[in-house]
Amino acid sequence: MGESVLLTSTPPEHKESVIVSSAPQSRPWDVHRLPSAEGRNFLVTGGNAGIGYFTAEQLAATGALVVIGSRNPAKADAALASIRSRVPGARVRHLHLDLADLSTLKSAVDGLALDLGRLDAVVHNAGVALDDPPRRETEDGHELMFGTNHLGHYALTRWLAPLLSAAPAGRVVTVGSFAARSERLDLDDLQSTRDYRPKRTYGRSKLAQMCFGFELDRRLRAVGSTVLSAVAHPGGALDSLTPPRPPVGAPTPGERLRGLPAALMVQGKDAGAWPVVRAVLDSDVQGGQLWGPRVFGLRGQPRREPVPAHMADPAVAAHLWAASAELTGTTDPHLGFR
Repeated sequence: MGESVLLTSTPPEHKESVIVSSAPQSRPWDVHRLPSAEGRNFLVTGGNAGIGYFTAEQLAATGALVVIGSRNPAKADAALASIRSRVPGARVRHLHLDLADLSTLKSAVDGLALDLGRLDAVVHNAGVALDDPPRRETEDGHELMFGTNHLGHYALTRWLAPLLSAAPAGRVVTVGSFAARSERLDLDDLQSTRDYRPKRTYGRSKLAQMCFGFELDRRLRAVGSTVLSAVAHPGGALDSLTPPRPPVGAPTPGERLRGLPAALMVQGKDAGAWPVVRAVLDSDVQGGQLWGPRVFGLRGQPRREPVPAHMADPAVAAHLWAASAELTGTTDPHLGFR
């Protein structure tokens, strides 16, 4: 059954969380003085909570139109209200998007195309993490975390290709995880049918996303596309260290107190969004790069990181790509990019 598309805009409001600077980007990157992105269009999947919410809030402060992709209208409305209360003149909208149901993605993107005409960047952020042991599946019969986190974004990229190609310099920014560093893909059991362990399956789903981001850039360059693909991760980002954004999220005083010792090594989700935002906005970012926090890859200002070999292995990526194409019914090896 097709998915409905809901786009809602926000009026100018008050307050401001990020100062937007029109200064040349040759200056040192400052997470609190972002370059203007007025006139540009961004889509953030899962922009209603966590890293995605703060990515959307920070991008909205640059003057860009930010579309929050979410399957939950109530949570999306809460995120829109929170952003508009903090960013004067915020231009934010909601796109009804369910990455766990592949059959709905084309109609969602068709509605977006009619409204926007082009997309300057998509942030592949939405993700599912399960703590409970039972293995669950998507509407398409895929393991839920692999199916949503990786396959959903793989298929979404196919439908977004014309919109991204219509922009002067489109970007695909895939949000990975620090947890992916210690994982390796089991190419014979990508969907954890034989041995399902939630934390490992989650880490592998994020690793699959990151492998996809690097392989996508290789394929974009092979066809001479103007679109680039980069990967970013938030490091260690905890709810307890995150500034409140009611009703989106607000840690209790007790949670904040218990989280304070961890602040020596990790950070809140507002800071976890910094590498993602830089990967979207910085004109010096190039395809195939990895961006993360400066301090041990866990906290601090965003910086470029070396790409771990297991994330950029061409043979692994080719196998993953072929499997993803088969599972999503995608026949174009370049996902529609030319």
